[in-house]
Amino acid sequence: MPLPHVSSLIRASIFVRDIERAAAFYALLGFTDVYYEGKLDNPSASSVIGLTLHRPYRVKIVKQPGPNHGMIGLFELDPEAAPEALPAPAGPARRGEVALVFYVRSMTDTLAALRAAGATWSPDPELFTMAHRSQFEVCLRDCDGVFINLVETDPAEQHRTEREG
Repeated sequence: MPLPHVSSLIRASIFVRDIERAAAFYALLGFTDVYYEGKLDNPSASSVIGLTLHRPYRVKIVKQPGPNHGMIGLFELDPEAAPEALPAPAGPARRGEVALVFYVRSMTDTLAALRAAGATWSPDPELFTMAHRSQFEVCLRDCDGVFINLVETDPAEQHRTEREG
């Protein structure tokens, strides 16, 4: 049974290597509004993510126009406070990994723009077929190696309330 009074997914937080490059990448996916931008100076900003050494760090929370959910938080940690940087993942999905999923109207245009903006792994789209529908899909990695799934379908489908199929 679900816990009562839990919101929709508010945001995904990504710890990035270059906040401006990441913001430009996600702006191509429509995340052009800035919900919050600044420097997190209070030590609680570090302790809440498990860091024992506090160094202020930059944050930029971006969103698509409209409601304040489904946002992407871009956090650029100080290398002194978080010295261990994971190597940027490459290639196909790995067990335990999360994918950000987006509907796109034009796979060709979207993929070309994301590749030009620094997608680090970007194979060609495939026709993904299920019993009730088929659409082109592709998985790629953003400029920090975050796994992204693009689904070529009308973005207005995100507003449907009934289950498909």
